[in-house]
Amino acid sequence: MNVVFISPHFPYQYHRFCLELKRAGANALGIGDAPYDALPDAVRQSLTEYYHLPVMEDEDGLIRACGYFTHRYGKIDRIDSLNEYWLAVEARLRDDFNVFGIRGREVAAIRQKSRMKEIFSSAGVSVAPGAVVRTMDEARALVERIGYPLVAKPDAGVGAIHTSRLDADADLEHFFSTKPATDYILEGFVHGTITSFDGLTDRDGTPVFWTSHVFSQGIMETVNEARHLYYYSLREIPPVLEDLGRRCLRAFNVRERFFHIEFFDTGDGHFTALEVNMRPPGGFTTDMFNYACDIDVYRMWAELLLNGRVSGNFERKYHCCYASRKAGKPYVHDHDAILARWGHRICQVDRVPGVFSSALGEMGYIFRTPDLQEMNEIVAWIHATH
Repeated sequence: MNVVFISPHFPYQYHRFCLELKRAGANALGIGDAPYDALPDAVRQSLTEYYHLPVMEDEDGLIRACGYFTHRYGKIDRIDSLNEYWLAVEARLRDDFNVFGIRGREVAAIRQKSRMKEIFSSAGVSVAPGAVVRTMDEARALVERIGYPLVAKPDAGVGAIHTSRLDADADLEHFFSTKPATDYILEGFVHGTITSFDGLTDRDGTPVFWTSHVFSQGIMETVNEARHLYYYSLREIPPVLEDLGRRCLRAFNVRERFFHIEFFDTGDGHFTALEVNMRPPGGFTTDMFNYACDIDVYRMWAELLLNGRVSGNFERKYHCCYASRKAGKPYVHDHDAILARWGHRICQVDRVPGVFSSALGEMGYIFRTPDLQEMNEIVAWIHATH
C-alpha cells in the first residue's frame, strides 16, 4: 500500500502514524515544507521517502510530488494528513489521482459551518439558531429574530481563529468594521459545557474506537481571554450523546476516518451540536486516547488502512486529562512540586509549539486516574494561583 502523508513533521507526534504504516508494510510517503535535513530523526525514520516542497500551497508542486511517488511506487492508495488545515488540499489530490476518501465535492459539508447545520438538522440533532450574514441589514434582522448574545465565526474557519462573542449593537458594528473579507456565520450563544464525541470509523462507517471529552471552557474563551484550560476523557459516555454522535457519523458519511464532533451539554440530557471535524481532536489528544485505554491509536489507524479492520478491543480504564499552564500567571506550585506530588499519575509533559499556545498554553500536563474526584484535585493543584 502507498500512503501519501502531507506534513508528517507537524504536529510532531503525527509522524507516529507514518511510523506505524511503515512497520505494517506500507510505503509512508511524506510531503512537507521543511528540508529533509531539518526533519527530526524520528520523523525521517518514520518515512519510506520524503518530498520537499518549500511552498505547500503550490498546487502544481503537490501534483508533481504525487506524480513522482506514483512513478516510483505505483498507484497511490491513500492521501491524508489527519489535519483540518489540509482537508481541501487532500480532497483535490484525491480527485486528481482517483484515491479513496473525501473528494472535492464533499469538502463543503465538513468545512462550512452553515452546511454542517443543515446536515445536523437532517439527522435530528439540535443546533444553535444562526445564519451566514453578509450585510449589516442581514445581521440586524438576525438579531431581531434571536437576540444577543451572538457568536461570530468564519463559515469555513479552523478552530476558534477569528471567532468572537457579540453582546450588543456596538459589538456588531465593530465586527462589521473589522471583519476579514470572508463569509461569517452568526449564531445564538449557547450556555453549556462543550463535550465531544471522538473516535475512528472503518471503511463501512462503523466506529472501531470511540470516546468522549469534556472541556472546562470553549477554545474561543481560552484564546480571547488568555485563560488556562483543562479537558478530560469520560469513562462512560452518556447514552444520549453516543446516539447523537452515531447519527452524525451516518449523516456525514464518515468512512475510514477519525472524527471529532463537538456538542454543548446544556443539562438535563440535552445536547446541541456545535461542529464536526473529520480528523483526530487537536493538541495531544491522540496520546490521551492511548493513555486512557492502554492502546496505540497510531497502530490502530495503520492496521485499519492496510487490513480493513483493527485487532483487539478497547476499554476506557482511566480519565485522561490535559491541563494547560499559561506564561506569566502566578501559579502556586512550580513544575518540580507538581511532579513530586502527582508524578505517579502524570503520563506526559509537553512544551506547546507557539502556534497552539494561545489555546493549549505554553505547557501542558497529561495525567490519568480512574477516579474523577482525584482528577479534579490534580487539576486544581496545577491551576492554583496566588
